[in-house]
Amino acid sequence: MALDKPYTDVPGTIIFDAEQSRKGYWLNQFCMSLMKAENRTRFKANERAYLDEWAMTEEQKQAVLARDLNWCMRTGGNIYFLAKIGATDGKSFQQMAGSMTGMTEDEYRNMMIQGGRSVEGNRYIGENGSAQAQNQPQGAAGQSAAANKA
Repeated sequence: MALDKPYTDVPGTIIFDAEQSRKGYWLNQFCMSLMKAENRTRFKANERAYLDEWAMTEEQKQAVLARDLNWCMRTGGNIYFLAKIGATDGKSFQQMAGSMTGMTEDEYRNMMIQGGRSVEGNRYIGENGSAQAQNQPQGAAGQSAAANKA
């Protein structure tokens, strides 16, 4: 019997539940390996070769190589484990969170200082709030990235 998951209707949110945990097990184990300096050195020397040592899916490896944290989370990554990738790259958690919204570090910091995203329009998928897919990426960094893809 499938579990009812009403939380999947929250825009811009991936809940790390048991299913996500199973899906991302090896991705998260890879991330934890980056806590050791020798592993960070090996990863930075040849990222693909190091990733190939892990029983991750090809999609997970591509998400890591792209440094696309949202993609990593969709494939089972937990943000607290994924933070090890950011730290390996010399990024702060604030920089990482900003990248996930398409915002610059300053835009993200200012949004959080002002109280974060409004709940209005962001209670369920289909509303018109800032967390809704049709309104992403919302920051200057994301808009310039989208323009470069066009």
